[in-house]
Amino acid sequence: MLQSLKISDYEMTRQEPAPAPATSYAPVAVTGDGLSVVLIGPDESRRYSVASALTGAPCRVSNQLSSYPHLDQLPRILKQNFDIAILDLDSDPESALELVENLCANSQLTVMVYSMRLDSELMLSCMRAGAREFLTFPITPAAINEAMVRASARRTAVRPGTKENGRLCVFCGAKGGAGVTTMASNFAVSAAKETGEKVLLIDLDLPLGDSALVLGLNAQYSTVDALQNSGRLDSNLLSRLIVQHDSGLHVLAAPGNFVNFDLNQEAVNKLIQVARQEYDTVVIDSGSRFQLKGSAVFGQEAVVYLVSHVGISELRNSNRIISELFPATLPRVEIILNRYSSSALGVDDEHITRALTRPATWRIPEDRATLREMQNTATPLVQGDSGVAKVIKQMARTACGLNSEPEKKKALFGLF
Repeated sequence: MLQSLKISDYEMTRQEPAPAPATSYAPVAVTGDGLSVVLIGPDESRRYSVASALTGAPCRVSNQLSSYPHLDQLPRILKQNFDIAILDLDSDPESALELVENLCANSQLTVMVYSMRLDSELMLSCMRAGAREFLTFPITPAAINEAMVRASARRTAVRPGTKENGRLCVFCGAKGGAGVTTMASNFAVSAAKETGEKVLLIDLDLPLGDSALVLGLNAQYSTVDALQNSGRLDSNLLSRLIVQHDSGLHVLAAPGNFVNFDLNQEAVNKLIQVARQEYDTVVIDSGSRFQLKGSAVFGQEAVVYLVSHVGISELRNSNRIISELFPATLPRVEIILNRYSSSALGVDDEHITRALTRPATWRIPEDRATLREMQNTATPLVQGDSGVAKVIKQMARTACGLNSEPEKKKALFGLF
């Protein structure tokens, strides 16, 4: 019999290891059309004890492997479309953990592991490798059934059917200090409040992004955690890494300290894919770095908001970015002139448009007092009624397919 311990719970209970089950066993008859299970374990008696415990559970044991498969054998195994893999840890923990990690990285399998002992360090290693359940002897049918219910729920979550991917809004700057983080974070807050939909802000301005700081949030995990675990990243893991703002906005923050980490396009693509499957709108703060050109960040489905000032170097950089990085065949680009003043540099709109090669889409008025208040209080400026807030709200509503201005409620007049 087995006891199931959900790895994410970390509730450790003292339990003495049970003696090894007898080597004699009866053939297991599995019926039903439930979840498809592959059992992997060199120890035959333990493997068949687990198979016996699965009798009556909403699953079927489709295959049993008496050894840990080599990595080059995984594609053939995965082609059989199992829903669950249950592995023996005790025969060779190192090989088992390597197999768990590779199964989770290359498939949507729910991986469970079983052991004769309840070891907190081993359990943590399994969690990091991607295992979903830690089963310890003795086994109870109730525990197995609970594990299968969770696996079934996860299978439904990772196969969302016909749900469309969420919209992708990417903010980048023509130069450092252009105000990308202020624009992205306030845009995201406004999108969450104006639509009532699920909105996620991802801080990809690594390693020193400030989105969480601007919003007054203290995040335990970061974008780096998501990227380093991209092989097993799904909506369930992503939900554990985010922190929620009072507005309802979800935030995947940059790390709170300096982290040496090389951005990998495949990992970034996986993060965006999972995020867009889970959220109605995904907002990305990419800073003023363009090393992710060619990734999903600047892909065909993104709307890119290029933030600039009306300054000589900013206009020059904007011209180069638009001309060289974003030709007409690539994502839709909307230009934001931040801290805009019609008298800046004595340059009129015609000269600005000529420098940018196209008209600016949005103009954020100069308002140092409002910006200073936001910085001092960590309160999103879109919660106020300033000119800056009005333009950003209009941007968010337009991006989310709403009227640029919310409908005003009609006054109710008395009948008498």
